[in-house]
Formats: sequence, C-alpha cells, structure tokens
Amino acid sequence: MLVTRELSMVEYWQDLLVAMQEISLLDVIPQAAVLVFAGVAAFYLHHLIARHTAADSQGVRHFTQRTIQRLAFPISMLVVVMLGRASLAALNQAYWALDLAVPLLISFALIRILVYMLRKGMRSGPLVKASENVISTLIWLVVGLHLVGLLPGLLEAMDSLAFTVGDLRISLLAVIKLLLLMGLVLVVAIWLSGIIDRRLSQLPYLSPGAAVGFSKVSKLVLITVAGLSVLNLVGIDLTALAVFGGALGVGLGFGLQRIASNFISGFILVFDRSIRPGDVVSVGEKFGWVVALHARYVVVRNRDGVETLIPNENLITTEVINWSYSDPNVRLKIPVSVSYSDDVERAMAIMLEIAREHPRVISEPEPVCRLTQFGDNGIHLEARVWVADPQAGFGSVSSDINLEIWRRFKQEGITIPFPQQDLYIKEVPPK
Repeated sequence: MLVTRELSMVEYWQDLLVAMQEISLLDVIPQAAVLVFAGVAAFYLHHLIARHTAADSQGVRHFTQRTIQRLAFPISMLVVVMLGRASLAALNQAYWALDLAVPLLISFALIRILVYMLRKGMRSGPLVKASENVISTLIWLVVGLHLVGLLPGLLEAMDSLAFTVGDLRISLLAVIKLLLLMGLVLVVAIWLSGIIDRRLSQLPYLSPGAAVGFSKVSKLVLITVAGLSVLNLVGIDLTALAVFGGALGVGLGFGLQRIASNFISGFILVFDRSIRPGDVVSVGEKFGWVVALHARYVVVRNRDGVETLIPNENLITTEVINWSYSDPNVRLKIPVSVSYSDDVERAMAIMLEIAREHPRVISEPEPVCRLTQFGDNGIHLEARVWVADPQAGFGSVSSDINLEIWRRFKQEGITIPFPQQDLYIKEVPPK
C-alpha cells in the first residue's frame, strides 16, 4: 500500500514537471503582468478605503464598513484579473493562469467574510484579531492547493508519515485532522456561547447575576458537547474517558484543587446571587464595585481605576462586605467639633442645611445631626447622611460637606476648636 502511494506521487510530480516544461515564456509574461498590476491596484484601493473608514463607527455601520474593507482587496483584484483575461482572449493570448486566479480570489473573498463574521460572534481581543488573517490564509492555501491539484499528493505524503500502537495507526494527517476538527468545533461552541451571552445581557427582565449564570452554564455545556462530539467523530471510545477521569481526579488531589475550587466557587457566587455585577464590595482592604464575574476570579474596580482580580474562593471563604446587597443606600457619618462657647443648636442647624443641599444626599432617609460627646477640647457633633450611589465613592460627599461647613461656620462666627492644654506652675523651683 505504501509502495503504491509512493509510485503514484512520483508519477504525479513527473507529469507536473513535463507540463511545466511545455509552458512558453511568452505566455507567462502577459499573465504575470496582469496579476502584478491587479495586486498593486487592489492593495492601493484597500489602503485607500481603510484610511476613509471611520474608526469610531458602531453597530451596523461599523460592520458594513469593515466588510467592505475586507472585500476590497480580493474583489478589486478579481475585477482587474477578469478585465485582463478578456483582453488576452481578444488578443488570442493564453490565459490559463488567470483562469486559475479567478476561483482563488473568489474563495479568498468568501473565506475572509466567513472568518470575520465568526470573529464578530466571539469576544474581541488581540489574539482573536491576529488569528483572523492566519486562519483565512491557511484555509485559502488549502483551497488553492485543491484547485491546482496539489492537495491529494500532499495528503498522501502526510498520511504516509505514521506509526502503529497496537491496533491503532496514528499518522500525521490523522493528528492534523483531529486538531483542526477540535479547534473548529471549540471555536463554534465559543462563538455560540458569546452570542448567547450578549443576548442574555440585553434582556431587560433578567438580572445581571442570572444572565451571568445562564451564560456560564451554556458555555460549559456547549464546550463539553463539542469535545465529546469530536472524540466520537474521530472514533475514540467514550468509555476510555473513565481512565482520563481517574487521572484528572489524581491531578486535582495533587495540585489542581485550588483551580477546581475557584471554578466551583464561581458557580456558587452566581447562583446564590451574593455577588452580582455592579455591587459595591469590600474584601479585606480592597474596596470597589464588581465589574465582571469570570470562571476563576471576580474583577473589582476601585475609584482610582485599578482593577483587582479576586479569586472566587476568597469571596466564599472570607468575610465580604456587600454595600449594595439588598439596599443600595449607604449612610455616611461626618464628624465636626465646635467650641463650648458657641451656639451648638445653631451649628447643628447649619450642618443639616448643608447636608440637605448636597445633590448626592437623598431625602429619604433624611439627614440628621447628633451631639455625640462632650470632648476635652470641644463638643463633638456628627452629621449622618444617606447616599444612593456608593459606586461613585464617598470622598467627594465628605469633602463637599466639610468644605461648606468650614465656610458657613466662619460666616456665623462658630469656632472649630483644636487640641490645647493649659499648664499651671504651682511653684517655681529655686535657682
């Protein structure tokens, strides 16, 4: 069998060499000139369209502009090649190379559009954007090899590189097919899960936590079904997964238990709804609002714009303060001291007026002012106000109210005391 394949490949390459020797240089030069001119014109048109494409466009307009930009190169080159083919035919010149270029350019345009549409269904990222051109080029090369007739010989060569393990024959071609099929099915599964994620996040009657939960479950189910389907398609007995399950259990016992714990904790956080996107939380010394829930960690952004990745296990096993768990309203205390010689009731009334005038202080529950203590240096007062947007931070509210209290107290002649001590000398020591 192997000898027959080697003989067929030798005959194929011999026939190809004979055909190449029959090609005339006078037939190649005009066709090469048409292809070069078509490539240069298409390249210039592609960059011209790219410069005039709005970078800040969104929605359908952005999708249409990017689609036109991707089709500009192959379509414009195809038009020039078709015109060149018609000109050579009118001049009774050979145009077999142009006949070969036409299906290649059509397939190149279709592949670029299909891969771009597939990428739009996935989460955008540098790796996804970079892989678009790589995947398009690889598919186009396979199509090109098929059109020129070189693909069967290449497949036979890869299939001949094989070894046998028991009754199982493993070849380079089989391994490549397995990897390509696995990658294709996983990409489709991730693409579908991305579409489901975006659709769920747009439903007005579904809470953010429930949307994240359904999205995680759908992604897990799709990837699992995709993996099992590929194993079934390549002829691997699914009962062999029992051995893999045992190995996975050993791996979890030795070093992967933290990863598994974070993964399971992520589902617990989603389904018990203790942490949801948009919640304002404090974990240890970290304070901020939850931006996203992932399989392994939670993203918490603070007022400085710094995003902290907190493992899901920490949110399950440690104490977490959720400022907006059941009620987004948060009380803020603003302490102020006044002198014993000042009118305390007037000072409390001023503090209440200032608190009610602040735009972020809500009227229900209404602000109050309390006399908390008779201190050593003055009378301690405390304004207690409620804000409904803790994710915007508390520093601006405290600063605005304290600054206005300082101004009004100066106008009213109310003194804010500072620590002081009186020293009495009962007896002067003799010199």
